[in-house]
Amino acid sequence: MQSNENTLSFFALGGINEIGKNMYVIQYSNDLIIVDCGGKFPDEGLLGIDLIIPDFTFLEENKENIKALIVTHGHEDHIGGIPYFLKKLNVPIYATNFTLGLIELKLEEHRLLRDSELYTIDSNSSIELGAIKVSFFKVSHSIPDCLGIVFDTPEGRVVHTGDFKFDLTPINDEFADIHKMATIGNEGVLALISESTNAERSGLSPSESIVAGHMEEAFIKATGKIFVTTFASNVSRVQQVVHAALKTRRKLSLVGRSMVNVISIAMERGYLTIPDGMLVDPREVEQLPPENVVILCTGSQGEPNAALARLSTGNYRDMNIYPDDTVIFAASPIPGNEKDVSKVIDNLYQLGANVIYGSGSSTGMHVSGHGYQEDLKFMITLMKPKYFIPIHGEYRMLHHHQLLAESVGVEKGNTFIIKNGDVIDMQHSIAQQTRSISAGDIYVDGMGVEDVGSSMLRDRKLLSEQGMVVIVITLSKSNHKIMTGPDTITRGFIFTKDSEHITKEINQLVKDTIVALQHEKVRRWNVIKQNIKKSVGQYLFKQTRRKPMILPIIIEI
Repeated sequence: MQSNENTLSFFALGGINEIGKNMYVIQYSNDLIIVDCGGKFPDEGLLGIDLIIPDFTFLEENKENIKALIVTHGHEDHIGGIPYFLKKLNVPIYATNFTLGLIELKLEEHRLLRDSELYTIDSNSSIELGAIKVSFFKVSHSIPDCLGIVFDTPEGRVVHTGDFKFDLTPINDEFADIHKMATIGNEGVLALISESTNAERSGLSPSESIVAGHMEEAFIKATGKIFVTTFASNVSRVQQVVHAALKTRRKLSLVGRSMVNVISIAMERGYLTIPDGMLVDPREVEQLPPENVVILCTGSQGEPNAALARLSTGNYRDMNIYPDDTVIFAASPIPGNEKDVSKVIDNLYQLGANVIYGSGSSTGMHVSGHGYQEDLKFMITLMKPKYFIPIHGEYRMLHHHQLLAESVGVEKGNTFIIKNGDVIDMQHSIAQQTRSISAGDIYVDGMGVEDVGSSMLRDRKLLSEQGMVVIVITLSKSNHKIMTGPDTITRGFIFTKDSEHITKEINQLVKDTIVALQHEKVRRWNVIKQNIKKSVGQYLFKQTRRKPMILPIIIEI
């Protein structure tokens, strides 16, 4: 994409019409700044896929123009793609102290830390990146050290809110800088780019402080061990668990790799305080009186390999959940994870545990880190933008956010609901969307990225739904006549004992196909295999109305 000189542009490579893999680009002339680089967890239809990240093709094609990657905060949907991005493009990264700690963990795991350029910023920082001056303001969210970003360009000012809510009584005393936001708005904002996650929910997002009382009450009532599961990055929630444990004289044990790693970073960098002597090793828990211990563990989203899922099935080596133990879900399921969470909860009830789950007023154990409608309207009112671009949400959320913006004074027609790849160009204070760039998904399978494509996913889906038929046959190298076989093996397709006539028919059909090809003097293996697949596939569909994967294996002797 060639940017017109003196044109200010905005587009997303991820994070619009979806929840996750946030990646946004601000460009003035040829100066290009990236905001966030996240990952998204796959749904059950993406078999074997571990992570979805944005397609970096456009950025690779314009790598000489990239000035920096700026990260608003440390949640996975904002930093999860960074290691894969840096393997392609090693650009400077700017983030706050806590966010950098989480990024460094990922880079160390991928052996990229030594060669990475990392710079610490805070809400008072100001950096110049080409023709763009970048400054910041503090926002409240469910993780420490979150920032909104101000881009001052010759064409005008663009504000990116990051993820936010207005919490007037935050547990960590990280108050949103409302006065600074108002000053930014009074100085003039050409375009506001704002997150839309809770745009459907009326009112104000509840304060994190309401969780503390409910947490303490549950701890006081509990008679056995207490297990608490939450996002490791929600340091405020972890601090509340620490306070409740301290008040009820319980020791604290950390279970799960991400929980241990994130809490270590939070303690080292001064964002979390745990009294000396409170932490105990998980292997010591079974030796302590159950009423004197609380276990903080991973698994709030029902992840099959996380600590809580294994505890719920009795497959955790160091400890068990017994009747009268209490399990608290201090997080709500991310959309798409509800089934997995429900399965874990069912397992816990079968063990006889007392399970406290559900967000909001039902339990008081969780509040959202994203602003409700009144929070979103307040942000728009403070910024007073000429143009408004909702991001970070599915289409219905963006639509509701658009209506909210218009309700508080943004002129109708000055709001843009776009898709990933749509470009909004701003020139002479006029914004329009007339062009697009390529934007898509990249699938991560283990540590591999480029080896997973749509054809592989189709094969996996076919195998999972229709099964597989393997046909093994040995041909003579000299004349291509059948020496042994064919032998047909099925997996996940039919029960062989009940369908022996089908396998016999397949074997005969393969023989007939090969003999016919010999008469036509066809000897190319790929042609022989294609003909076998076609004839067997047609036969099986006629007999069973199913289309298994057919894999002919030809051995030449």
